[in-house]
Amino acid sequence: MLVADDGSQANLVAENATTPKDDLLTIIAISVVALMISTMLHEGLGHGAVALLTGAASGTLSTVAWSSPFDSRLVAAGGTIVNLITGFVCWLALRAAHNNSATTRFFLLIACAFNLFSGTGYFFFSGVTGFGDWQQVIAGMHPSWLWRTLLIVVGMGAYYCAMRIVGASVVRYLGVPPGDRTRFRRLTWVPYFAAILIELIAGLRNPLGLPLVFESALPATAGANCALLFLVYYVPRSTTPGPNCQPIPRSYPWIIVSSVLALVFVLVLGPGIQIRW
Repeated sequence: MLVADDGSQANLVAENATTPKDDLLTIIAISVVALMISTMLHEGLGHGAVALLTGAASGTLSTVAWSSPFDSRLVAAGGTIVNLITGFVCWLALRAAHNNSATTRFFLLIACAFNLFSGTGYFFFSGVTGFGDWQQVIAGMHPSWLWRTLLIVVGMGAYYCAMRIVGASVVRYLGVPPGDRTRFRRLTWVPYFAAILIELIAGLRNPLGLPLVFESALPATAGANCALLFLVYYVPRSTTPGPNCQPIPRSYPWIIVSSVLALVFVLVLGPGIQIRW
């Protein structure tokens, strides 16, 4: 029979007593809201609004794409540009949110992550696959192999920087030390799988066909945000935990808002809505 060392038992009890207990349902709710905002900023503002302002008379907006007869390099690039700007703004807001609630700081953190990873990841995705927004941006530019190589190199460098920024932010602004692997992964893995699930459910109703879900929507969500699964390994060593390490509490306002927005996302934007200018 194995007998545990008394010191080990004491350390385990102390660790369990001091590790904050986060509410899983609230984490999912906040993550779903952040993902929906990121997606609609990309498709609605970055593609749709830019298209309508630069020549499109109408178009169809869904959770997986903006579709209209009018197209341009600016329209194709708009989604990524909007995501990068939003991610940077969320990061600035997070840095200033020292006295805000744990739920607010977590929302800003995960919104920053979704937007930065989507924005930086798209360069690499288009460069490697020859598909997507940035392939449209470089279409007709020669030599094509050079432009695709540039997309890959820029994408890798930008994505790595985004991982370092988000990883450090988890430690500094949520107060989660990298050594607390259980909590670190709870706050990064749960958003990743919640984002894939809501994007898949909504994408299945899109008007452009099922293949687009697996060619664009899921790769953009699962692929771009996969850094959340390995983020703990990319925290700069010099990063020290901030003082605010409160757990994510049960928040019924976040849960209710998330549920309502998810219904709109799936039932209204999933099949697509026609927008005329």
